Amino acid sequence: MQKLARVTGPLPPIVVHKATLRVVDGVHRVHAARLRREARIGVCYFEGPAEDVFVEAVRLNSSRGLPLTQADRTAAVLRILGTHPQWSDRLIASVSGMTAGTVAAVRRCSTVQGEQLNAREGKDGRLRPVDPAEGRRRAGLLLTERPDASLRQIAAEAGVALATARDVKQRMRRGEDPVPRRFRESDAGANLGGAAPSMAGGTPSDAADADMGLLVARLCKDPSLRMTEAGRALLQMLSVPVVLQGDKTQHFVEAVPGHRATSVALAARGCARRWLDFAELLERRT
Repeated sequence: MQKLARVTGPLPPIVVHKATLRVVDGVHRVHAARLRREARIGVCYFEGPAEDVFVEAVRLNSSRGLPLTQADRTAAVLRILGTHPQWSDRLIASVSGMTAGTVAAVRRCSTVQGEQLNAREGKDGRLRPVDPAEGRRRAGLLLTERPDASLRQIAAEAGVALATARDVKQRMRRGEDPVPRRFRESDAGANLGGAAPSMAGGTPSDAADADMGLLVARLCKDPSLRMTEAGRALLQMLSVPVVLQGDKTQHFVEAVPGHRATSVALAARGCARRWLDFAELLERRT
């Protein structure tokens, strides 16, 4: 604020919600203007609804304000989920400065969203089904019950795109399942390798461990990673969590003396946070 007050020339305009005259972005500039004993400051008005004021503040701060901490961004995502549960993960990510994958993880852990929505609004303003397989099944059922209905009616009632409704109708005419195989696999819980995990004699945890082991094994065979020093070091670090799985985990837990349990737990959580930050950087790059 003191630095802003010492800036020569007019301060950048602040953003104010026109309906409530609440400062959306630029509180520090207002204080700086008071320190400079200025009676006026430039204003840009935000004319959106009241529930969008916080969203706009987060968007502006993420794009040109002070860097938000991980905790601040997570709190912002939780609040946006409470007011805009119909927004897609990518749309919320574009506002909060987080990745879509991180927003999805926060959504899964959130208790804010009560009702389960069939569709979410994307960055382009279009509604898309949360579960493509379920939307196709609804369209197929509607086509069976009302074969003379227009595709636009079917698409609107099923909550799918017109092209999706047309594809469902064509598949049903050919005697095929209205849900393509790729969506059926996703609906069954596709793993990292792209195939539905087998649960015979195992648990979801066992399947996840097997998926991670398979993924790391594939990465270790990639010459583009194995032929560089940084790549080899990364593969070694990725191999460590594979060791900590199944019955082996308890072996390492028992190896930690009681007086060091808290310290080791803190170190493990710190490593986990570093990996999450690393994953976010990778996701942003892609």
